[in-house]
Amino acid sequence: MTLEALRYSRGSLRILNQLSLPHESRYEAVGSVRQAWEAIRAMKVRGAPAIALVGCLSLAVELQRGAGGPGLAALLAFVRDSLSSLVTARPTAVNMARAARDLAAAAAQEAQREGATEDEVRERVIRCAELMLEKDLRDNRSIGDLGAQHLLERVAPGGGKVAVLTHCNTGALATAGYGTALGVIRSLHNLGRLEQAFCTETRPYNQGSRLTAFELVYEQIPATLIGDSMAAAAMAHRGVSAVVVGADHVVANGDTANKVGTYQLAIAAKHHGIPFYVAAPSSSCNLSLDTGQDIVIEERPGQELTDINGVRIAAPGIGVWNPAFDITPHELITGGIITELGVFAPEELRAALSSTIS
Repeated sequence: MTLEALRYSRGSLRILNQLSLPHESRYEAVGSVRQAWEAIRAMKVRGAPAIALVGCLSLAVELQRGAGGPGLAALLAFVRDSLSSLVTARPTAVNMARAARDLAAAAAQEAQREGATEDEVRERVIRCAELMLEKDLRDNRSIGDLGAQHLLERVAPGGGKVAVLTHCNTGALATAGYGTALGVIRSLHNLGRLEQAFCTETRPYNQGSRLTAFELVYEQIPATLIGDSMAAAAMAHRGVSAVVVGADHVVANGDTANKVGTYQLAIAAKHHGIPFYVAAPSSSCNLSLDTGQDIVIEERPGQELTDINGVRIAAPGIGVWNPAFDITPHELITGGIITELGVFAPEELRAALSSTIS
């Protein structure tokens, strides 16, 4: 049985509550945009592609049940307001903002058609959301295969096996399925070319130890869990061939925002001469921003750092800074940026994607 972050059928959406993993696999119904917003904010569902999919599909469920209206103007306002609200749940990940723009545009375009009805506008938005789900799965498989091929040509042209280090969770639990950076690892494993995957615990929310480790064990992929502070030592002493991470936001010059701790991995990889790759769908790329300094970085509650499962572990009274993401400068992305359209050097990204995204 394949791991699924979400289960959707027309009029029904359920998400795997990732806060309960790895101890319990529990799917919860999401019947409204408000419920989706709360689930995204609480990180019951996370990963930039999955956030966008759950947000858009929650709107599709509401529309299928008759929400919005009466009248085209009221229906369009409902769609726009719902999408705008969803974007605020986790602002750093660009996928939700891009999906919101596309769905709102589709609704407006359908409404402008002569003789358009409310039912036709609803169907257009619902179908667009469903197509996003289908496309994400196709794109992830392309990312995995293209990334694996490029990595092997770079570090193991003679046909040997490779060891890959990854950070946070970028697999089936963060996407429609298969994954981005973890998809590359899956493809390497399927080719019989993966010696070992190293996954960091990814403090303070432990997405690596709770989620990535869970996926790797579930798929019977050879893997080792390491602490975040052990990454440089692993590069020096455990034969790491490459680092492959995901991204929640990629801008025009190739700077990327990803789970906090990614930046220091890129620095360590550069020092050790290890290729550093970023794997992300083109929907995570935003050519309207010039550099990573323009990306809004979400800050999370301090309790995520001071408490574990409701138990205080930090000294009372200590101040906390808890950014969810950091920016990796493009010059540290030495392997390339892996998309469903190909693998590009950061300086090639703008030209390569300008005809397909903005």
